[in-house]
Amino acid sequence: MFVTFEGLDGSGKSTQAKLLAEALAGEGRDVVATREPGGTELGERVRELLLAEGEVSPWAEAALFAAARAQLVEQVIAPALERGADVICDRYLDSSLAYQGIARGLGLDRVLELNLQAVGGVLPDHTFLLLVDPVESALRVGSDGDRIEREDDEFRARVAAAYRQLAEVFPERIQTIDGTRPPREIAEEVLHELRQRS
Repeated sequence: MFVTFEGLDGSGKSTQAKLLAEALAGEGRDVVATREPGGTELGERVRELLLAEGEVSPWAEAALFAAARAQLVEQVIAPALERGADVICDRYLDSSLAYQGIARGLGLDRVLELNLQAVGGVLPDHTFLLLVDPVESALRVGSDGDRIEREDDEFRARVAAAYRQLAEVFPERIQTIDGTRPPREIAEEVLHELRQRS
């Protein structure tokens, strides 16, 4: 199965992706854990470009994320799924839909089309959206964040609303989870939901 975690910066995605990968591996399953942008040599270099200081236009941002994603699918995700492994990814195309498509105003459909081409139709089986308040997100990230994490409160609120919109558009795939609870409690809910759905 292919499982992704989404949410605002500081929502606990990375923690939950790690806990799920550990839990599945502990059951003897073949697990590949990765992240976006990143997960490949090209992806990590694109990550540096995207998150460093400096101005990046919305379409350049969307295109760079899609490029890193295309490489990740080609090099990591598709081969893992083909051999029967479970893939756990910290962010995937929903991030682009929320951040660039909706919050930056490029258009949900336009950014979705770009990304469907980039990933060759490889979509997650399940997506867990960790919900935290935009104010809580800002507090968790603090002042040491990257270029996108340092966006203002208004942008963060637009991203939060965008994610809720995506959960309504793709209810069969995206499940919302209260990200303010203890990490282990959330991890237990994630495992329970995966077992219910699979």
